Amino acid sequence: DLNSMNTQREAQGRPYRICFDRLDVDAVHAMLVRAYWCEGIPRDTVARACAHSLCASLFCGERQVGIARWVTDRCTFAYLCDVFVHEDHRGLGLGRWLVGEGMRHPDLQGLRRQVLFTKDMQPLYAQLGFEPLATPERGMEIVRPNLYRKPAP
Repeated sequence: DLNSMNTQREAQGRPYRICFDRLDVDAVHAMLVRAYWCEGIPRDTVARACAHSLCASLFCGERQVGIARWVTDRCTFAYLCDVFVHEDHRGLGLGRWLVGEGMRHPDLQGLRRQVLFTKDMQPLYAQLGFEPLATPERGMEIVRPNLYRKPAP
C-alpha cells in the first residue's frame, strides 16, 4: 500500500509530506526545466520519465516542491536521478529526508546496486550510504549535454 509509505514532518512551521502515489507533472517540469543537468527539458519528456520510474514527491501543503526519481527494475538495480527541491524550500534538510525516505521504499530493497551522478552534492549522498565508484574505469556512458537547450537564434 503506497499510502502507508507516505511520511510527514514540519519545517519552519510548514507541513511537508512525501508520497509515492501522487505527482504534479507541471510542478516537476517547472523545477527540472531549469536544473543544470536537463535545462530546457520538454514537459512530455518529464511526464514519460516519471511514468516509467519510481518517484518520491515532496509536497508542502498541496503544492509539489520536490522530486526524487529512481529508474529501476525494482529487483537488482536503481539509478537515482532528478533530485530537486524548489529553491524556496532548500536549507531545511528536505532533500536528505526525501531521498532517505525514498530509499526505504519496498521496491528499492535488496538491490545489488544503486548509482547516481552529482556535480556538487556528494556529502549529502555520502550520509545516505553512497560512495564514489569503486571501479570507475569499468563504467562507460553516452552523454548528450545540452540535449534540451534550444539553439540561440
